[in-house]
Amino acid sequence: SKYNIVLIQYRDKINDIQIQKQNLKLLKHLTNIPIIINDELQLLDFCDGLHLGQKDLNQYLQNFQIKNKILFFDLLKKKYSNKIFGLSTHNEVEILEANKLNINYIGLGVYKNTATKNVSNILGNKISYLAQMSKHRVGAIGGVKTDDEIKNIDYYVVGSDLLKKQKGKIC
Repeated sequence: SKYNIVLIQYRDKINDIQIQKQNLKLLKHLTNIPIIINDELQLLDFCDGLHLGQKDLNQYLQNFQIKNKILFFDLLKKKYSNKIFGLSTHNEVEILEANKLNINYIGLGVYKNTATKNVSNILGNKISYLAQMSKHRVGAIGGVKTDDEIKNIDYYVVGSDLLKKQKGKIC
């Protein structure tokens, strides 16, 4: 692919878990690019990893009665040693917290305004400064375009822009 796609994130906020499982199985059959699931821990057996937002992480901590984020990710890595784990971050405090976690990468954003989420804190050019604080690889999230050039970023997390560039073709 001309975009060097290294991960696919499956994000489904509409369908029930059974349909999501079927969709993940189909995606795994159609590609050999690693697929991570967004927020749905119960689907981890059907994909290559899990990306959590801060709110979802806090909900899991509460549900499992775990007070410590470090312990949570250590337990996940112990149970799923071959899986990829990522966490959304938005500021210095969350990045420094993430540095202590047994994860593979952070999503940092939002970079620019996006139509897919209602966001009040736009990082803009500050994202390059913040990315330097992470000991993990960094994916820029939120409004990222395929032709953006962002310093200190390892991954460009691109959604709808990639589809527009391909004139509706899914890559």
